Amino acid sequence: MFNIKNIGLRNVEIADTKLCLIDGENGRLLYRGYDIFDLAKNSTFEETSYLLLYGDLPTKEQLEEFDRKLKANRSLPKEIIEAMRHRLKNARPMDVLISSVAMLADYDPLDESKPANLERSISLIAKMPTIVAAWNAIRNDKPIVDPDENLSHAANTLYMLLGKVPENDIARMFDICLILHAEHSFNASTFAARQVASTRAHMYACVCAAIAALSGDLHGGANVAVMKALLEIGDESNVEKYVKARLDANEKIMGLGHAVYKTDDPRAKILREMSRRLSLRNNNKWYAITYKLEQVAKEEVKKRRGVDIYANVDLYSASVYYSMGIPIDLYTCIFAIARISGWCAHIIEEKFVEAQPKPALYRPAAAYVGRYCGPLGCEYIPIQKRDKDKRG
Repeated sequence: MFNIKNIGLRNVEIADTKLCLIDGENGRLLYRGYDIFDLAKNSTFEETSYLLLYGDLPTKEQLEEFDRKLKANRSLPKEIIEAMRHRLKNARPMDVLISSVAMLADYDPLDESKPANLERSISLIAKMPTIVAAWNAIRNDKPIVDPDENLSHAANTLYMLLGKVPENDIARMFDICLILHAEHSFNASTFAARQVASTRAHMYACVCAAIAALSGDLHGGANVAVMKALLEIGDESNVEKYVKARLDANEKIMGLGHAVYKTDDPRAKILREMSRRLSLRNNNKWYAITYKLEQVAKEEVKKRRGVDIYANVDLYSASVYYSMGIPIDLYTCIFAIARISGWCAHIIEEKFVEAQPKPALYRPAAAYVGRYCGPLGCEYIPIQKRDKDKRG
């Protein structure tokens, strides 16, 4: 009756896309045909966002215009800032992000043409860091740092968050982090965005659905769990004890294993080296603990279960963000700041798909496994008789 292989829609192809190819067997990730290693080495988040939205790498003039629009759209309506000031200080950052994005719809006439959605995407990419940084300031009773149009997207994000202009090498590392998180095919949050887009809801509603999906611990919260684990471990000497205790309790080692990759997540390879460089630069222990955690967990899982596990994007992004001074509970927001480019590109692809026939409203089937009283269903018994039967 029920095909267990389809739980979670694993490996079920539900739509075509030109945006992203994941080769899980060989550990390859391509955005619009471009390998993630090439983009991380040569591109910027601005250029990668243009690629995702428009389908091709931009010319110099196109990139300059795209960057100009991003910088011009960074500021938030004062009413949204004021609404944040009325939130409880312990409000979860992702919840604040959802509500703030939803409010942006109030300031948009919601023209549903493709050009209007592209402009809307640029505005959302530009404003996401401002929302997160403004909330971080408000909840800590600090002045809000206004965007600086002289800085790149990555550098400006760190500047607004941390209150100082980052050094060039740190800004570049963060820029690469944004590129690595910008897109990843039909993951849970992207699927949520596309599902809502299939109803013809506007982009803000689709993005709110994506943020909500990302806020779950099994999706965007994984690197938060990794960093908490590193802090709990505290020292390399405690790694083996930690891993064995987790596995003895049949619990996961966060940051290891992936639903798609059967080898190292290619993003993890880049972040591993970045974590190493930052640990050397800052003279901290987080890379060393993370690397030993990876090695010990691999060995223990292989010995106990006979399977290989590999690092995913979350394992090393945790220590990278921590070394940059980003608050742990904002890690998922940073994920959203990067993934907004992919979400918007997918929403536009869903709304303006070129394939024929166009896809209909997403409406998957379900295997009913509840109460069954025969072909005509269950007999409704009035509550008085139900009470009498129970007393009897």
